[in-house]
Amino acid sequence: MGNGPDELTELTKVALAGGFLNREEGIFLYREAPLPALMQTAHQIRMSLHPEREVTWLIDRNVNITNVCVSACQFCNYFRGINHPEAYVTTMEEYRRKIDQMWALGGRQLLLQGGLHPKLGLAFYTGLFRDLKTAYPELKLHALGPAEVVHLARMDGLSYTEVLTALREAGLDSLPGAGAEILSDRVRQAISKNKCSAGEWLEVMRAAHKLDILTSATMMFGHIESLEERFDHLLALRQLQSAKPAGHTGFISFIPWPFQDKDTFLSRHRNVRNSVTAAEYIRWIAISRIMLPNIPNIQASWLTVGKQTAQLCLYAGANDFGSVMLEENVVSVAGASHQFDIPGIQQAIREAGFRPVRRDQRFEHLADIEQQSGGL
Repeated sequence: MGNGPDELTELTKVALAGGFLNREEGIFLYREAPLPALMQTAHQIRMSLHPEREVTWLIDRNVNITNVCVSACQFCNYFRGINHPEAYVTTMEEYRRKIDQMWALGGRQLLLQGGLHPKLGLAFYTGLFRDLKTAYPELKLHALGPAEVVHLARMDGLSYTEVLTALREAGLDSLPGAGAEILSDRVRQAISKNKCSAGEWLEVMRAAHKLDILTSATMMFGHIESLEERFDHLLALRQLQSAKPAGHTGFISFIPWPFQDKDTFLSRHRNVRNSVTAAEYIRWIAISRIMLPNIPNIQASWLTVGKQTAQLCLYAGANDFGSVMLEENVVSVAGASHQFDIPGIQQAIREAGFRPVRRDQRFEHLADIEQQSGGL
């Protein structure tokens, strides 16, 4: 690889043409390109994919099925052991109350996740999904994630395809990219050794793509991973997206966010702190847009980086502002304290120079909500 401006120019040309940069090229661009130039390249790619000056957002609610989890991730403060006095499994009465509140605000999607409960098998989840869809036929279930699918497959002695098929028949609409963290087994063994491996996470997503189940992809970074491992994560996602069957959507979006360290095991016992500055987050959003030309949408995580940094990301490749988050428990208890109400998220997008467009999980546009107010 060459050095200096000529190399940067050539790599920028490849990126703008929709080409795939390899790991070494991506790292060179990430390290050597001035931030304004990197942002400009990413923004051009974003505008080629989404020519309108629009930024999408949505209303949903993140409800945890249970806080009981055997994974014991070192970045999570939310989980409890099965015999802990604070352990719970959400009841149907609680679901109804939470969904009714969301419905009144215009939300129709439930982001439904939970811990790896040692006693709740596939039948529990299919029963739950059917009950929710019976009570709310229009409800969209963006539910579970690869770690839960691997857990259920192990418990019930089934393949990933069998688990996903049963969940879809029960009402699953799309599969979040939760539990990816960093797709490196070195990192995963160090911070979440009881959770699925990188290869298992990817194989669940491969099975979902073959079934044409819509998915998203995520990354939690800024803890113990190397820059090379961050890029390997991006390349694994890009390769998997390239392998999806023709006509299937695969990953519809990518959402990276920095590790939130407040009171976590990683911070208290291993002195690991969130190392991601605002400038680094913007740079990572830009490189993600450049390295993932086959994933159509990039989301800025305002929840973890705040309004102003997220607004700048809209000029660094991001085209989506995510959800107003009527409820979020796991990241919030680790230090993510930023909040938006419905008018606030729309105003933030307008302030950045874009038109807010409400969407669903498939990024299909929904009717705007202009006058909703109140503290959610």
